Amino acid sequence: MRILAIDYGQKRTGIAVTDEMQMIGSGLTTVASETALTFLANYFAKEKVEKVLIGDPKQMNGLPSQSAPLIEAFIEKFVVQFPDMPLEKVDERFTSKMAFQTMIDSGLKKKQRQDKALIDEISATILLQDYLSRKK
Repeated sequence: MRILAIDYGQKRTGIAVTDEMQMIGSGLTTVASETALTFLANYFAKEKVEKVLIGDPKQMNGLPSQSAPLIEAFIEKFVVQFPDMPLEKVDERFTSKMAFQTMIDSGLKKKQRQDKALIDEISATILLQDYLSRKK
């Protein structure tokens, strides 16, 4: 069964998923945030998912960031729509910066690094990989 990670944003939501054996996390897609629940419903109908991780945005001092209410609202809808799906919040403080650095390190051109959808997907992947490495 897979673990799915969500980097939920105001406009876009990055989604990453593990392989069946939960060894490797890979970027799956980026969807418009208003369609995220529909996308997940379709995905859950096709794939076995054991757990969903969602980025929990915090400020450096550990307090919730300004996007926290947006994510809480999404979580409330998620829990209603998927009551049997375990959902775990994961600290995402550095994922966007790490995603951007990953893009630079992998040699992506400036135009590609400005692709915010790609940043969201890589952020979700980093969230997932970090979770997997801590789980081991």
